[in-house]
Amino acid sequence: MLETKPGNPPATAPETPVSVAIRTRARAIRAAGGLPQAMASGAIGEIVAVTLSEGLVLGLLKQGVSKYFAIFGHGSTDLGEVLRVYEEEGLTRTFNCRNEVEMSHAATALAWQYGETCAAITSIGPGALQAMAGSLAAASNGVGVYHIYGDETTRGEGYNMQQIPKEEQGLFGRITAAMGQSYVLHTPGALRDCMRRGTACVHHPFKAGPFYVLLPLNTQPEMTQVNLTTLPGRTALPAMVALDDAPFAEAVARIASAKQIAIKAGGGTRGHDAAIRGLAERIGAVVVQSPGSTGVLPDAHPQNMHVGGSKGSISGNYAMENADLLIAIGTRGVCQADCSGVGYPNAQAVININGDLADLMHYANTVGLPGDISAVTGRLMEAIAKSNAVDPASRAGWLKACAARKAEWAAFKASRFAAAPMDDEAWGRAVLTQPAAIKIVADFAKTQDAAKFFDAGDVQANGFQIVEDDRTGDTFTETGASYMGFAVSALLASAAAEAPRYGVAFTGDGSFMMNPQILIDGVEHGAKGMIVLFDNRRMAAITGLQQAQYDNEFRTNDGVPVDYVQLASSVSGVKAVFGGHDAESLRAALADARAHDGLSLVHVPVYAGTDPIGGMGAYGSWNVGNWVADVQDRYLKQKI
Repeated sequence: MLETKPGNPPATAPETPVSVAIRTRARAIRAAGGLPQAMASGAIGEIVAVTLSEGLVLGLLKQGVSKYFAIFGHGSTDLGEVLRVYEEEGLTRTFNCRNEVEMSHAATALAWQYGETCAAITSIGPGALQAMAGSLAAASNGVGVYHIYGDETTRGEGYNMQQIPKEEQGLFGRITAAMGQSYVLHTPGALRDCMRRGTACVHHPFKAGPFYVLLPLNTQPEMTQVNLTTLPGRTALPAMVALDDAPFAEAVARIASAKQIAIKAGGGTRGHDAAIRGLAERIGAVVVQSPGSTGVLPDAHPQNMHVGGSKGSISGNYAMENADLLIAIGTRGVCQADCSGVGYPNAQAVININGDLADLMHYANTVGLPGDISAVTGRLMEAIAKSNAVDPASRAGWLKACAARKAEWAAFKASRFAAAPMDDEAWGRAVLTQPAAIKIVADFAKTQDAAKFFDAGDVQANGFQIVEDDRTGDTFTETGASYMGFAVSALLASAAAEAPRYGVAFTGDGSFMMNPQILIDGVEHGAKGMIVLFDNRRMAAITGLQQAQYDNEFRTNDGVPVDYVQLASSVSGVKAVFGGHDAESLRAALADARAHDGLSLVHVPVYAGTDPIGGMGAYGSWNVGNWVADVQDRYLKQKI
């Protein structure tokens, strides 16, 4: 139950009989202490006559969904009326937003960071398309969120404004179905099936994702009978593991015969820290992280080789390139994470632990161990203990070689962090390098026990090479879709969370301008967090890629300076400060911004140029641009 208190309806025009029934039902649920209690006590009947809109809200409430991010339009007024009454009675909360992409990101962050399933609501047409575009972040990172969109009427009386102007039925449902799972509530009586499929998707234990509910304009207010006892609750499945002994025996044999083992911990390993650490230590393997799994092994742990991939690190990529056995855990084998398939040139075989069968068998020569990561790893450890065939001491040389590369990476990082401000053509003066600035802010966030969010682009790429986490859940870097504007929008989730955590959004000038609405929505809903805007006056990640491939840059910058402190200060309630041009000034600005009880912004000019000291470097391969022929030729020769 929410901690809000039921309010009194505003003194407006008399409510309709339908609104009175909605309020009476909502009040009874609140008085009983929740929907299950109201049903058990008989405060409301098992079978109720409700509008489709209220039935949907009840169905979501039964799954524990009571929070909504919304931009209402003509395609969602009836649903909005139900939520108005339910909020006044203290059952739900709705956070109105100014941009559908921002709204989608905030909903994703609330589910991803806090584990609170919520819903994003928008109207028909452009709003729905924008919200669906934003949902790519949830789909790419396996985060379950309900998306509820208006849809064209079912009576075919003529074109509905903002529908897709084509003589064909169900087009929005088909578009959303291409992104994830979708259900068009053409018939109100199908609500039960819709909610059953919905919870199976958003609460999937291995590969959750967005679930799209399409509400035709005319079916929303239609009355229907709903049996509340048959509306499904939240899907909750036990941890599953294969019973067959054969694949575990084969996995043990591969581990025993391997000389150099690398565990690639993908984003799915988040929250399975103990399992990953236990396996690595037991078998003498090193762990290479993905951008989304930083902290799965403590940063200073000797077997933590940091990130690996097309950006990667000296130590992470060394481990990938020299391992003869890959243990892939909770990873999709994304192009940047495994160097477009050529990141393991010496690997002879793979052990893959994953709940998703397609991802499980992504590589060739794989022993697949399907199921929950911790449960499967536990059974594998039991099989290893019984075999007496695995001796971690036999890999002491491998660990020593990897440790040398980790020391090299540490020295490299230290040189980048200690870099003095550099002369920058765009700024016309010396400014901090981005690695030095990001390191200062990341260290500051750790002192505040703040969650870190990284936006797409150069800030993100440098960021996952720089962060030094000791547990998962301290950094959220949306590398699945690499969606510009995600980090700043994610701060809005703290305003909706039951136990909010202060957050710091690391963003570039380009990413920030994708969703500056957070300045207004953050103040409106009481978000507490900090935006640190690293301004290099360009799309530096792409500039660097162009220069690396073609020795030229093209149309990745502009000549328009922006005073972000003035821009942010124009929003009442935002504390905006200038970060200065040196480390001491930046630290002072961070402390000043953190003292503000609300949303703050720190503007930090940073260097962009060809001097290598200004970046963290790249260490792997990628199947893009003029590298394609080489990468594809090497991919053909891979054994996995």
